[in-house]
Amino acid sequence: MASEAAVEVNAISAAAPEAEATTGAEKQPHKLERKWTFWFDNQSRPKQGAAWGTSLRKVYTFDTVEEFWCLYDQIFKPSKLPGNADFHLFKAGIEPKWEDPECASGGKWSVTSNRKANLENMWLETLMALIGEQFDEADEICGVVASVRQRQDKLALWTKTATNEAAQMGIGRKWKEIIGVNDKITYSFHDDSRRERSAKGRYNV
Repeated sequence: MASEAAVEVNAISAAAPEAEATTGAEKQPHKLERKWTFWFDNQSRPKQGAAWGTSLRKVYTFDTVEEFWCLYDQIFKPSKLPGNADFHLFKAGIEPKWEDPECASGGKWSVTSNRKANLENMWLETLMALIGEQFDEADEICGVVASVRQRQDKLALWTKTATNEAAQMGIGRKWKEIIGVNDKITYSFHDDSRRERSAKGRYNV
């Protein structure tokens, strides 16, 4: 019998092409500057002894504005996620894992939220900023992760070169402006997170 997680992944994967098909009436879709991929990860029912990332699934790669809106409206809203699950939007060709060559030397800016509606708004604003190439340091960005949890949701913006402080600070300031956050946000290195679960932040804005 398929697990609930597998059923959810299959349902999301099946819905993605259906969402894309509804854009068929568009004669001249608006192309994005690059391709992006949505990923889904349900960690609510991990198999005993399973390595991290085994439940991660690539769902759909798109490169038009129309595809993005269909996918977002029908599937990729955090409010549609079960507890303890993640949505990812990463540049095509980059896996949302520390081990990916594009992410290995990177890190992430993180912001938490106690309100689902607030997470959904920040997630959408970040998605639009990424596919719209609103960051000056766009080449430094790998993608974004929305994590729905019982106590506190989290949004994390992954970048490529953690030691490039100037680039990371520029991205952090721009991201705060995009998502409308006034509180301090923190940047952590993936290397630090590998060594200790609660890694201390290296940069703050």
